[in-house]
Amino acid sequence: MSTVSSSSRGCGTSFPSKTSSLPALNSPNFIRIGKNSQSDRLSSHRLSLVHENRKARGATVRMALVDERQSTGQNVAHPPPRILAYDLVQGDLVKWRWKEDKSVPDTPTAVLLHGILGSGKNWGTFARRLAHEFPTWQFLLVDLRCHGDSASLKKRGPHSVASTASDVLKLLRLTPRVLVGHSFGGKVVLSMVEQAAKPLPRPVRAWVLDATPGKVRAGGDGEDHPRELISFLRQLPKVVSSKNEVYTALMEEGFSNDVAQWVVTNLRSTGPSSSTFSWAFDLDGIAELYQSYEDTNLWNFVENLPRGVHVNFLKAERSLHRWALEDLQRIHAAEELASEEGGGVEMHVLEDAGHWVHTDNPDGLFRILSSSFQVLRA
Repeated sequence: MSTVSSSSRGCGTSFPSKTSSLPALNSPNFIRIGKNSQSDRLSSHRLSLVHENRKARGATVRMALVDERQSTGQNVAHPPPRILAYDLVQGDLVKWRWKEDKSVPDTPTAVLLHGILGSGKNWGTFARRLAHEFPTWQFLLVDLRCHGDSASLKKRGPHSVASTASDVLKLLRLTPRVLVGHSFGGKVVLSMVEQAAKPLPRPVRAWVLDATPGKVRAGGDGEDHPRELISFLRQLPKVVSSKNEVYTALMEEGFSNDVAQWVVTNLRSTGPSSSTFSWAFDLDGIAELYQSYEDTNLWNFVENLPRGVHVNFLKAERSLHRWALEDLQRIHAAEELASEEGGGVEMHVLEDAGHWVHTDNPDGLFRILSSSFQVLRA
């Protein structure tokens, strides 16, 4: 399978890219994607530009994913600022096509969204597994606003579930066939479908992983207290001398070893030869996003789905504190209503998993999610 990576630049400041930037889509260059290495992480792809004869190749390359309006400049080395940073994992049978070639349909695309304090890389291993099983598909792993490489972009407020969903919609030039969001990303998925409800082609399958449309019931298992974690991280110095310094501080504050190890992966060196580290996300913006996550209520949308939209909720078996009886009852009631109206709501339970579903039980999650790609197999 192939992996394409694209990063973004902040206004007036150059930031390191994940890999070489994608070329301007209206250039005469053909994109040739190298194969992924056998690393368990999303490795940098080998992207080469093969100059074609402009007269012989009057057509242009069509990347059937990212909005072409984001790459209209001719300077390949310095493309215009992009909306969000992302990684693109493609199956081996994904077909590129010339813009004028209508014989090749748009590549079926799935968008995978992370939760608060995460990044698109959280989905790397899982996305490659999906691409191996469904080789005609491509999988877009987005760094949401204030997170990962997208933190370098200065986004206008408010930082909210709705504005985050709008970012992802603006990034795309085609409609994804499948949307998958974990936790905060789950509400973003619902907001995406709500905002684009009328123009979305059918069918559209949305997956909301261990999140409900309304009240957020975080904490309670001794390991996951997002509000307290964000608050504590904002009290730490913005630049630290070592990752171990932050790890120790988190452990002393009572956070779990797993959370402490995960958080320090978001520290980045401040320079090529620097021995100091800073956060790879915008903590002030993330605090605002988390507040919006708690305040956003999308029950009305779920209970009045447009025809042809199918929303799947997945509850982690060990994530009991996030789900109340009223949530389950309301989702089951929405299942019956949606089936009568031509939409679809479905409830799933992932056994032997806590909130971190794609690491706690990746095999079980793969089996459940695979149904969408089998039904919509290209």
